[in-house]
Amino acid sequence: MSMDRSPSAAAHLPVMVPQVLEVLAVHPGGSYVDATVGLGGHAEAILEAAPGGRLLGLDQDPAALEVARARLARFGDGAVLAHGNFRELDRHARHAGFEAVDGVLMDLGVSSMQLDTPARGFSFQENAALDMRMDPSSPLTAEEIVNEWDEEDLANVIWRYGEERRSRSIARAIVARRPLRGTRDLVSAIEQAVGRGRERQIHPATLTFQALRIAVNQELDSLHDALPQAHGLLDGAGARLAVISFHSLEDRMVKDYLRRESTDCVCPPRTPQCVCGHVATLRLVTRRAMRPGPAEVAANPRARSARLRAAEALEALAA
Repeated sequence: MSMDRSPSAAAHLPVMVPQVLEVLAVHPGGSYVDATVGLGGHAEAILEAAPGGRLLGLDQDPAALEVARARLARFGDGAVLAHGNFRELDRHARHAGFEAVDGVLMDLGVSSMQLDTPARGFSFQENAALDMRMDPSSPLTAEEIVNEWDEEDLANVIWRYGEERRSRSIARAIVARRPLRGTRDLVSAIEQAVGRGRERQIHPATLTFQALRIAVNQELDSLHDALPQAHGLLDGAGARLAVISFHSLEDRMVKDYLRRESTDCVCPPRTPQCVCGHVATLRLVTRRAMRPGPAEVAANPRARSARLRAAEALEALAA
């Protein structure tokens, strides 16, 4: 019988808090959006550093929002929470009166609460339903993908989102073992295809679980849609956007977006004269991704893969 692992704000360790406050240039009276508020750790730190300020916290996980609501209750009307995916960030922000803000934070990926709640199916440490939905009201589950998608589509998902070099072998093993009824069945299929991974530094199921989670929650598509919306909420020169990512696909998308929007011309390198007309609207605050220090990683091993990038607005975008 598994131990009770109800979500707890006290057990939640938000990553790189001092760095987030620094790159967002949090100040008293400021207005901020935490587009993935989770259990409210970063939001709490921002509001503590911005007395008299306001923050909108958005999250697609209702269970996380309830924890955040209790955690941020002491800030009264300064903390506004909303249920939703950040791919609709602009709509939620305007509805809540946060259409022009001093900073936007995105903390990407799966939360500690989601990983530590076996029934959600994000972790392979205990047997659970193949769910993996961050928003329980979303229609697509990991069970549908592994049991109903054809072998080629399944292999492509595992390769694209997990960068798993044995994706075709894993997909073949999954199809051969259908129907898979839980995370343990999926781990067994993966181990059948790739072995138990003694030569690997990570569990052999890690990349496949990552790929399925990203597919179920459309994480990269949502990030692609959310970045320009977050950019558009910045209230003029000096307002900042900060993003924490946990794997290379997210980080690459964030890096490419920030670099593009901080560059005047984005024409191909051999174009003799600029024809794109692109004008930079951001300035990079972090030339390279910031990483957590050794002490933080020792205290919170899940922080080890975190990368923080930030940029500030040069001017307000046209409404």
